[in-house]
Amino acid sequence: MAVQALNTTNFEEIVKNSTVPVLVDFYADWCKPCKRIAPTLEEISSERDGEVLVCKVDVDHNQGIASAYQVMSIPNIISFKNGSMYKRAQGAISKADLLALVE
Repeated sequence: MAVQALNTTNFEEIVKNSTVPVLVDFYADWCKPCKRIAPTLEEISSERDGEVLVCKVDVDHNQGIASAYQVMSIPNIISFKNGSMYKRAQGAISKADLLALVE
């Protein structure tokens, strides 16, 4: 499954109602480290389809969501379990570190 884009309309519904852990990448199109981890997030989404839901939030277009989760720098990856924030990491982290956020 492809990485799913979230916005103010669907964020709560998708994240809060997911039966699997959700990995949310807070990013911006102009952010080079964000672009570096995007392929890795796509890999995780494909490899862990049905086990983990991988999503992304464009902070330039969804400042309310970014503010609500205190996203001060990007990339900022937050994992959610059972609808609640579980773990977070900042920067262009490795695939292993991304997976550790949902395990």
